[in-house]
Amino acid sequence: MSLITLGTMAFDAIETPFGKIDRIVGGSATYVALAASHFVKPIQQISIVGNDFPQEEMDELAKRGVQLNGVEIVPDKKSFFWSGKYHIDMNSRDTLVTDLNVLADFNPVVPDNYQGAEFLMLGNLMPKLQLSVINQLKRPKLIVLDTMNFWMESAMEDLKEVLQKIDVLLVNDGEARQLSGEVSLVKAAKAILQMGPKFLIIKKGEHGALLFNENHVFFRTRLTVRRSI
Repeated sequence: MSLITLGTMAFDAIETPFGKIDRIVGGSATYVALAASHFVKPIQQISIVGNDFPQEEMDELAKRGVQLNGVEIVPDKKSFFWSGKYHIDMNSRDTLVTDLNVLADFNPVVPDNYQGAEFLMLGNLMPKLQLSVINQLKRPKLIVLDTMNFWMESAMEDLKEVLQKIDVLLVNDGEARQLSGEVSLVKAAKAILQMGPKFLIIKKGEHGALLFNENHVFFRTRLTVRRSI
């Protein structure tokens, strides 16, 4: 059982009402790979980094069973950088800085030994790059997509094309409303499912998450599990 992860390996600067850090290793592919390493091997990474990405982080990923031959290293440029500020509820955020750096010229190539992977996790990234990887692969059993408001604002048409080719979409409640144009999360889910995904997961921070599929709704809070039809 193998998993391909596509996304950023980057640096973040994060500010919350409770603290601030100016530079920390981040990126969607980094954290997907670290989390998935507890459940599945091998993890086959597709990403791009600059000359500033720490070798010790690459070594830690390899130690956890992550294959890195799909990671391009650009020796004369910096890695992707994102800065954001979270609000008091810690569920909503504002993007302050997005420096694409190496990501601006990223053309992901799926290595031959990645073909045949059962699962594909499309981490938060430019939709056109997510679409490129989908088109290079034999159809995995399950394709999961994570995206964010930045791509809804800057690449909506590309995002809609990706949505037609995936099985599961992950967004938070604000992004679900933005993508659908609906305030009600139930109406938002119905509109998004019509765009292509078979399943939709709406994240609600400390309030849990909602899973939608056709006429079924499943939601999980910190204390309870409930199912509705």
